[in-house]
Amino acid sequence: MNNQTKPLIQCALLAGAIAICSQIQIPLPMVPINLALLAVHVAGIVLKPKYAILTVLVYITLGFIGLPVFSNFSGGAQVLFGPTGGYILGYLLDAILISYGMQKLKFSLQTVLILCIIGTLGCYIFGTIWFMIITQTALPLALVYCVIPFIPGDMIKAILATLLAKRYLLSKRI
Repeated sequence: MNNQTKPLIQCALLAGAIAICSQIQIPLPMVPINLALLAVHVAGIVLKPKYAILTVLVYITLGFIGLPVFSNFSGGAQVLFGPTGGYILGYLLDAILISYGMQKLKFSLQTVLILCIIGTLGCYIFGTIWFMIITQTALPLALVYCVIPFIPGDMIKAILATLLAKRYLLSKRI
């Protein structure tokens, strides 16, 4: 396997993981809780920035063209341009923040966890602003619908992503 094949295979596998994790969900009235962010975190942790970005772009593109990779087996442009589309697009920001941080900062589990939290915040900010614009909802109500119920689960996802990536990252440093 050449040097370019391995990261492309990792991109494909992680894009698939994001699609699968999008289906593992707890439905809520406006925005469902799912595990997609866990897979996005892992992509940002283990892949170089261009491949982390490619992974999320593949996932978004598959959904945009209509494949049922988004939450609740949905797909299509209407999902991306709908109220929750900003969170899906926010996955890009999450992957970028984590992946670039992994390149620039000294490795430690604490650093990885902090990067996952920063990535989550980036996704929250982008997605919530998008939600507010699309639904004409004020910030306090948008936070009730789109952020507050997600904080505990997203912190667990950040911890899980850090632990899942630990073995992979430590094996690469040998």
